[in-house]
Amino acid sequence: MHLLGIDIDTLKRTELLGRVERWLSEESGFHRIATVNPEFLLLAREDALFRQSLAAADLRIADGFGIVLAFRFRGARVERFPGADIMEALLEMANTQHLSVFLAVREGGLSTYEEVRSAMLKKYPDMAIGGADIDPRRASIDGNAYGIRDTKYDILISNFGAPEQEIFLESFRAQPGGIRIALGVGGALDYLTGRIARAPRAWQRLGLEWLWRLIRQPQRLGRIWNATVVFLWRVIREKEKTTA
Repeated sequence: MHLLGIDIDTLKRTELLGRVERWLSEESGFHRIATVNPEFLLLAREDALFRQSLAAADLRIADGFGIVLAFRFRGARVERFPGADIMEALLEMANTQHLSVFLAVREGGLSTYEEVRSAMLKKYPDMAIGGADIDPRRASIDGNAYGIRDTKYDILISNFGAPEQEIFLESFRAQPGGIRIALGVGGALDYLTGRIARAPRAWQRLGLEWLWRLIRQPQRLGRIWNATVVFLWRVIREKEKTTA
């Protein structure tokens, strides 16, 4: 479905994971997954380069309860698949298939590259994991500043946040090196290191992760207002224009 100028894929979770597994085991070439939340779509209205990078992704997955509500408002359904869950599934596949992972970790963020790598190795001790703490501003000038294209890594994961991570990851499409899948995960690496506690499973199933984060981080109120009230108002206005 088209939301604020961006198509959101409506694959079931099993279909999505099946496609990712084929990309890793059967198909060559570069593929990128964007986990899209309402803030992404609002920002894409104002940032042409970010909008182009979202449109170029091979999969745009609903990550954010506001998108689920927007689909319901349009009389449709979409399965929410948070970036943290996709990352977990991707790492399981990588571990099974003995694939390697490069972590492009935001310099100055809550978790450092070494902390993320250590957390991953506790769960996947035999996985080949490389990476670096990267300044997104430097990466936007030269996406290969850290020699990523020249490495042996199969999967590229970045937590720069929007818009930097999507623009950075898309820059590898023309010359991906060995990278087969690129994934932007936002704050998911901070869940992995324990810097941020993720909502309990029951809250996740009810689509209330946003409320959990608001309770624990009241300073996020402005972002949540944008992701719910402002976003849904934009969606309503978009529908009115298309039916006028």
